[in-house]
Amino acid sequence: MKQVRPLLLVTNDDGISAPGVRALIAVMAEIGDVVVVAPDKPQSAMGHAITINSTLYLNKISKENDAITEYSCSGTPVDCVKLAVNEILKRKPDLCVSGINHGSNSSINVIYSGTMSAAVEAGIEGIPAIGFSLLDYDWNADFEPIKSFIRKICLEVLTNGLPEGVLLNVNFPKLKKEEIKGIKVCRQAKAMWVEKFDKRKTPQGKDYYWLAGEFVNQDKGEDTDEWALENDYISIVPVQFDLTAHHSMQQLNTWKWNE
Repeated sequence: MKQVRPLLLVTNDDGISAPGVRALIAVMAEIGDVVVVAPDKPQSAMGHAITINSTLYLNKISKENDAITEYSCSGTPVDCVKLAVNEILKRKPDLCVSGINHGSNSSINVIYSGTMSAAVEAGIEGIPAIGFSLLDYDWNADFEPIKSFIRKICLEVLTNGLPEGVLLNVNFPKLKKEEIKGIKVCRQAKAMWVEKFDKRKTPQGKDYYWLAGEFVNQDKGEDTDEWALENDYISIVPVQFDLTAHHSMQQLNTWKWNE
């Protein structure tokens, strides 16, 4: 009897030609049958944006390897997951992986990240999902040192599953494989971007702006993703898409709402 290989959905926000997603595809092909649906151009920091006021296009990219099927999509990372689930895949995938992002998605960056929003969308669809990011913004970043860790993490999720409503945000320090101390399950650090805008003028005298800023970690805890990364560990943060602040409900229910 032929063994059924896991069905793996791969996406990202840096675009289908990005070295990070090519590295991720290579690792996933060792584990199961791969369907790639990724943006046809960079879509970083798109958050959970979806396309509703214009058309979406899919372009199937032919490959010699029958275990890998690829599509480029004109939309956002979340569009990619929605189209994969509703139009391309014949069954629900066993795992969705997003990345490998060129740059950090630790701490507050998870809110803005297209990489993580694609994983969140998969989680909403009931698919176990992981977002992977490497703390190296270079287009030619070296992903070889982290491939074995990605394989290990994916196999653990495929074997054990994830708690309902939970997905994983995985960040890797920029280190050689032998320099990485291990994996830590962490909480999201309390940090923020102190933003500023670089204001300029066009030759016609019209103002325009470039967003700039500084990342400030306000959290001194040693159980956070930022601490782990700064201390040469891989950080894994369990993320949920239920945004209810459950801890505040008891207090709010003491207010005189109906008087």
